[in-house]
Amino acid sequence: MPTALWIAHVKVTDEARYGEYAKRATVAIAAHGGKFLARGGRYEQLEGNDRARNVVARFPSLQAAHDCYFSAAYQEALSHARDASERDLMIVEEIE
Repeated sequence: MPTALWIAHVKVTDEARYGEYAKRATVAIAAHGGKFLARGGRYEQLEGNDRARNVVARFPSLQAAHDCYFSAAYQEALSHARDASERDLMIVEEIE
């Protein structure tokens, strides 16, 4: 079964609230087998919209990534990010 990636591009508008989201989301992501590959590090914007926070997490499967997003724990974490950021988030299945 192929693994899957969460890819998020984020503009943080409220650091304190977003920090609370990040703390809670870390726990929810780990509970679904997610592992961060990139999280807000240095980047170079080549095309498209620039958002200074870029996050990539790998999950054991597309289903695990999906289940994480819709889990009660992640949705609770997400409530802290909704008014604290502008975000794009997608799940992408990796090539085996």
